[in-house]
Amino acid sequence: MTTSIVLQENCAQNDLSGKNRLNWAIVPVMAIFHLGAVAALFFFSWTGLLLALWLYWVTGALGLGICYHRLLTHRSFATPKWFEYFLTICGVTAMEGGPLLWVAIHRKHHQFADKEGDPHSPRDGKWWSHAGWVLCGNALRQDVATLKRYVPDLAEDKVHVWLTKYHLAPMAILAVVLYAIGGFRLVLWGVFFRTVVGLHATWIVNSAAHIWGSRRFETRDTSTNNWWVAMVSFGDGWHNNHHAYPVSARHGLKWYEIDCNWYTIWIFKQLGLTSRIHDGRPPARGHAIQRNSDAPDRVATVPSISNISHAPSDATPPHPGAPELL
Repeated sequence: MTTSIVLQENCAQNDLSGKNRLNWAIVPVMAIFHLGAVAALFFFSWTGLLLALWLYWVTGALGLGICYHRLLTHRSFATPKWFEYFLTICGVTAMEGGPLLWVAIHRKHHQFADKEGDPHSPRDGKWWSHAGWVLCGNALRQDVATLKRYVPDLAEDKVHVWLTKYHLAPMAILAVVLYAIGGFRLVLWGVFFRTVVGLHATWIVNSAAHIWGSRRFETRDTSTNNWWVAMVSFGDGWHNNHHAYPVSARHGLKWYEIDCNWYTIWIFKQLGLTSRIHDGRPPARGHAIQRNSDAPDRVATVPSISNISHAPSDATPPHPGAPELL
């Protein structure tokens, strides 16, 4: 089965007319998972809590923050293919969709950040930027043309296509394993509770880190650096830093900006698992971040975000993960 056929089967046309209608393919699932998360609190166990925390790190840090975000979306570093696929499986188990869909949405977010076309901007409402865009409309249904435009690199990779098509499989396998080991109590904590916490940790970057916090760089969006968002997202809350220099694998640019995902990438480097790392140094000449004389002391201005973003535009290479930007 060709890549285009697989994508065609999984993607409806990108119709924005249903923005204010509930997505009934998503809402019941979200309701069940939130009820399961609440139920977990009535079946408390230290084993369950520790399991949830460990899986939260595996799926949220290794899977989403490091793999989906910094590796697949921005190609901030390189890894052996087998390790990339392992990290992708961790990301798929977070239940935020397959790699093609997640990466396409995030690359689109960078191209239209806080403007018309941004899938989850607070300009359309705080609740919309947090979870409304998931529960309503068709943001999670990307047509083939959109996917081919935003993720041509992943669309040519049969493993990533397969993981996108069968993105629920790893979660189902995990649930069966946990039930076999510790019964329904472990499933409540390791699947339902952990997933709900992880979802909100991701969503809060989209919402809170575009509303509250400080701005070191005067980017063409409302991104902020928010320390408590960074804590729950393993470093992705240094969001203004990230929007100023999207290709950087390091989001916490100061010593006091704790970025657990960056520390993990550094450890992987010592183990020989990562290379070609963009470590947050200033961009090359012509892409330099310049001080704005009219801005406060702590604020810098970026002359052209498209020059340092992997989002597609007329001024960028053919696709967001193009080697020319690595």
